[in-house]
Amino acid sequence: MAGIMTPAGITIRRGDSFDILMNFKSGNKNFDLTECKIKMTVRDSDNKEIFSKDGEIISAANGTARIKLTRTETDYPPANYKTDIQLTLKNGDVHTIYPQNVNAVAYFKLTPEVTE
Repeated sequence: MAGIMTPAGITIRRGDSFDILMNFKSGNKNFDLTECKIKMTVRDSDNKEIFSKDGEIISAANGTARIKLTRTETDYPPANYKTDIQLTLKNGDVHTIYPQNVNAVAYFKLTPEVTE
């Protein structure tokens, strides 16, 4: 769980695991995630896909989900990459939920590790 997620980006130490926990709401009520899909994509500065990872619905009725990043997803050279997370609804509509600022691209920063 060695990582930080801010509105502007995600920072993780290279080779560490990190859970991105999400709780979806519509107004004051939990958003039903039944038949929804969540996907995170990370790309380099040349727009080449580094990896993509499907999210896991923890409780559809409670609107909770996570993206579980493992060493496989974080074992790349330390650098600043770019990322977003999309939610696909059961009717097929796609919404980029991260970053929330539609005028920004979120960073995915991998920092150096000491112990391998």
